[in-house]
Amino acid sequence: MRIAAHDVGRLSRLIAGCAGFAVAAAGVLTTASSAPPDRGPAAALVPAGIALLLQVLPAGRVVRVVALLSALAAAVLGATALGRHPAAASATMLAGLGLACLDIRVARFRAADPLVAGAAIVALAALVPRIFEGPHPRGLMTPAVAGSLLVLALGTVLARPETEPQHVEEPAGPGRKVRRMLPALIAVPAVAALASALAAHTGLGRPAAAISTGAILAALTLLGLAGYLVRTLDSTDRELNDRQEFATTLLQSMNEAVMVLDANHRVIDVNRRWRELTGHGPDEPIRLDPPPLPPTGGDWLMPRVDGSEVPVLATVATIPDADGSPRAYVATYVDIGDRKRAEETMSAQNTELREANTRLATALAFKNDLTSMLTHDVAQPISSIASLAELLRADWADLPDDIRLELATKIDKNTQRLIKMMNDLQLLFRLDTGSVTARQAPVPLLEVATQAASSEAVSLEIDDDLAALADRGHLTVVVQNLVKNALAYGNPPVRLIGTRRGDRVELVVQDSGPGMPPELLSTIFGRFMRGAGLGLFIVRHLVEANGGTISYEPVEPRGARFIVTLDSAPI
Repeated sequence: MRIAAHDVGRLSRLIAGCAGFAVAAAGVLTTASSAPPDRGPAAALVPAGIALLLQVLPAGRVVRVVALLSALAAAVLGATALGRHPAAASATMLAGLGLACLDIRVARFRAADPLVAGAAIVALAALVPRIFEGPHPRGLMTPAVAGSLLVLALGTVLARPETEPQHVEEPAGPGRKVRRMLPALIAVPAVAALASALAAHTGLGRPAAAISTGAILAALTLLGLAGYLVRTLDSTDRELNDRQEFATTLLQSMNEAVMVLDANHRVIDVNRRWRELTGHGPDEPIRLDPPPLPPTGGDWLMPRVDGSEVPVLATVATIPDADGSPRAYVATYVDIGDRKRAEETMSAQNTELREANTRLATALAFKNDLTSMLTHDVAQPISSIASLAELLRADWADLPDDIRLELATKIDKNTQRLIKMMNDLQLLFRLDTGSVTARQAPVPLLEVATQAASSEAVSLEIDDDLAALADRGHLTVVVQNLVKNALAYGNPPVRLIGTRRGDRVELVVQDSGPGMPPELLSTIFGRFMRGAGLGLFIVRHLVEANGGTISYEPVEPRGARFIVTLDSAPI
């Protein structure tokens, strides 16, 4: 029946806990039965046993701190008795320090091992003379203290068994082998002493028998240990070679690019796919310095030796050492160039679809606005012309000449209005298609303003030498629309003001009406703005086509002001 390593570890810690309890109990009994001068070493056994018992309990900060303090207390109590009981005091002091250093490693070796071994050797050395020299040799410890120390040493070894799950996969080494042999090393002197005692009873001198038996057993033990270590190292070497060959084969056979680095990000090894991905030859040295290592993984651009980059999906795994510090890194790269190209193609198609949808939405909005305008603005003059023409035709003979002239004049006025709407629509289509071009030349502002301001309600405040660099036809349409808008929706007087601002000129059209409602300010120059038809929309586009700007601002206490800014030009 095979016992799992985890169960062996539990059994080992259970035995260590029982040993700690036994040592503490023996310390209490020995201290109670000893005279005050002899209590020092025995009293140290109590905190030592408690420390061993706490070391095998589930890990916790409070438990570990109490165990450390108990072990140090045992070492201090042992040190205080060095003068009276040097053997017992030194052994208890070493045992206490060993328990305090139980989880400390120095260069992969546990610091507690030599301390515990020293305490056991001192205890054994103290027991051997009692076999040969009598029950009360001077300067040595009592059998209870020596036995307790041996039990304490054995429990300390079992408190951290190598069969714990976190140690099962650790590679074998000299420190681990010596630790496994530590119980045998502790038992050899005891066996040697017993053999020497038997030899002494057969007639051989006790010292000679002890020395001879101990030397023989020690030599045999050293030879066996040397042979065992040689065989172990040989099998370990073969196992490591097999593992390295398997790991190399596995690394080179992977379809993903893999790079192994040490803790300082120096390249340890790369596989065949990594060389293909970065443009390295099969035996070519790594030419990427420092080697690329993505910090967090994810989509990443991997550099190649020719200076180009290839998109990859990168992942980084950290290989920790026994203390949890990074020992090495394994970076894996998957070529996602095809996926990126597909994403870019899809993104371009999505962009084209969005632009097409935007154009369709704009066209639909234009159609709806145009339909609304035609239904309202165009239908009104057509309806008026039809009704007036029908009235004129039906009652021609009965109507006096002045009424006939008035009706004909109204028909002509609505016809001119309709013609202007058609011209505006034609200009609107040309603006939407971008076919409107400005033929810029110096245009006197006073001349254009005089032509547009035919009403007496319009005052001109423009100097004769003020001119703008613009298309004359465009500027005429702009001024006419602004004046018409001011007369239709504002109140007289309407002022046209021309001003020079450095290398720019400003033409201001200002009325005294109520101004623009606040809710319409955001769309004042938009297409089909309610209450202004196409006028302000066309004005804005014509001004911008001539490199100028137009803006609106209210006038206090009443009025509206449209400001057209164009480049200045000499007349």
